[in-house]
Amino acid sequence: MQARLSVVALSVAAVFALGACGQKEEPKPVAAPAAPIAKPEVLVKIGHVSPTTGPQAHLGKDNEYGAQLAIEELNAKGMEIGGTKVKFELLNEDDAADPKQGAIVAQKLVDAKVNGVIGHLNSGTTIPASKLYFDAGIPQISGSATNPKYTQQGFNTAFRVMANDVQQGKALGEFAAKQGVKNVAIVDDRTAYGQGLADEFKKAAEASGLKVVATEYTNDKATDFKAILTKIKSKKADLVFYGGMDAQGGPMAKQMKELGIKAKFLGGDGVCTPEFMKLGGEAAEGHFCSLPGMPLEKLAKGPEFRDRFSKKFGAEIQLYAPYVYDAVMVMADSMKRADSVEPIKYLPLIGKAKYDGVTALIEFDEFGDLKGGAISVYQYKGGKLEYVETLGGAAAPTVKSDVKEAVAEVKEAAKAVAGAATEAGKEAVKAGAEAVKNAAEATKAAVEKK
Repeated sequence: MQARLSVVALSVAAVFALGACGQKEEPKPVAAPAAPIAKPEVLVKIGHVSPTTGPQAHLGKDNEYGAQLAIEELNAKGMEIGGTKVKFELLNEDDAADPKQGAIVAQKLVDAKVNGVIGHLNSGTTIPASKLYFDAGIPQISGSATNPKYTQQGFNTAFRVMANDVQQGKALGEFAAKQGVKNVAIVDDRTAYGQGLADEFKKAAEASGLKVVATEYTNDKATDFKAILTKIKSKKADLVFYGGMDAQGGPMAKQMKELGIKAKFLGGDGVCTPEFMKLGGEAAEGHFCSLPGMPLEKLAKGPEFRDRFSKKFGAEIQLYAPYVYDAVMVMADSMKRADSVEPIKYLPLIGKAKYDGVTALIEFDEFGDLKGGAISVYQYKGGKLEYVETLGGAAAPTVKSDVKEAVAEVKEAAKAVAGAATEAGKEAVKAGAEAVKNAAEATKAAVEKK
């Protein structure tokens, strides 16, 4: 009996075993390939400060537009730094051209741990803010602050991409002397920018043999200048120099005309704007102003920048937008060369910049000032700024006029060939072709010369 049970048990086990062997084994599910892990995008915060409220709001917005255009173009390129894609973010702050407010928003940017700062617009806000950025080790590049003190404080974080007031004041003083004037009156708005520029102009004017017959002061909120202009009128000045911005410069020029003052008006970059003409009206006609660098239309990248700016914002450039744009680009380029967005790592590379910008070939001296520092003088004519001349400094990269002329010759010669084909037969075509060849050689020579 025991043996029979064992046989039955073995038989049952065999049946189960055979059944198990006969079952089709289900395939094990294959895991889907893991999706590639996207590299984390690094956010680079760039602070920007300008007055977007108050009398200078139009200039502050112009600066902001310049920075915004640069940031958008950098992000469109998809830049990688340190092997990681970066996204630039612009943090705009309004200092209302007020030194106290400037310090407040500067601290706000420091607390936000920005990677760098572009600005401020005014020297009066830039200088006190620069100490906060220096203490925090944050690089700062201004596209408009021109007072020499900004870069003379010993802060290795401070840079500017336009000529300073020493360079501009000297050029304007020499220009005034060339106009044949003998007696000059000087007015400034007591800001770091206005007073600094006026002081440098006075030094250069006196060094050029001009006599300063009056020195008057106003402020950057004033609108009535008749009292100080009446004093100036009694001094019989040939020229009135104003150190300040267009919000005061325009009305001042208008009131000069109302008082019958025949003297010419001369100012720096603060009054070299469409707003000056708007506020001064017909009284702006014939007056002079200056801007650091060369006119946009004479710069290799200037016309294209103006077109991009106008298309993007539906507005004309007021003043500093191209410089602010370049300031952003120099900062980003320094990060790229340092292969890091950390301020401590890319800061030393800013001082070694050699950036071919819109406004100039940007290089800095040991103080953080722009090397070269050419100054261009303009005159208001027919509601427009007309270029007069460029003084001092090294010229920025300009449109190669001789190359353009040679190209024009090629086009004219090509027209001659086309005309010859229908009018004078094969001989004329041959002559036209020879002209094309000669013009092309001229083009090549011009390019090689540059």
